[in-house]
Amino acid sequence: MAPHDFWQEIHPPGTFAEEKEFTSFYVAVLEDGRQLRLPIRVLADGDRALASLIVNQASFAVLDALAESLADRIRPLEIDIVAGLPTLGLTLAAVVAQKLGHQRYVPLGTSRKFWYRDELSVALSSITTPTQQKRLYIDPRMLPLLQGRRVALIDDVISSGASIVAGLNLLTACGIEPAAIGAAMLQSERWRESLAAAGPQWAARIVSVFATPILERNAAGRWQAAP
Repeated sequence: MAPHDFWQEIHPPGTFAEEKEFTSFYVAVLEDGRQLRLPIRVLADGDRALASLIVNQASFAVLDALAESLADRIRPLEIDIVAGLPTLGLTLAAVVAQKLGHQRYVPLGTSRKFWYRDELSVALSSITTPTQQKRLYIDPRMLPLLQGRRVALIDDVISSGASIVAGLNLLTACGIEPAAIGAAMLQSERWRESLAAAGPQWAARIVSVFATPILERNAAGRWQAAP
């Protein structure tokens, strides 16, 4: 596949055999059996890798399918409003909110506007931009939309857990405790430790479309799920 061809099509169930080994792409399986090809990104050690999803590079059809699936799983929780994490989580959160029938959503941000308040911010890092030191802000004018309501906090991918924990820290500092934490993909299990440290209640509130493991290179040079 050409690099720009990933994340462009949701395939019917059974299009690809559900292999335990992979070469150039990983096959993620949605709850209804449909399949999505994800590129494999090799980590620095050269022997481990992750399946990747960049949701704002996906086709509209793929974004729509992922948002629909996530909204279907969140809908029984009777969420009043969706909050989205920057950067890529904003793309997904906006569409999920629409699928839930909402008229708007609340985007969190890393760009400080002059009317923002420092006490309404927390430090932020992510696995895709580990060297960039940012802060996560909420617009003070958005707080009334969240206060006293059932909130879903949405990101595109939960991997190390750093970004989602920053979002939870920010919202809880504002007196808001999300009822759901949503993502298109859970990337490995590393996020569990971060969420457990943030609070024992959070892991049970995770909702996702699919999950992918850490991959390791086997003796044949192919990728398989790490034990």
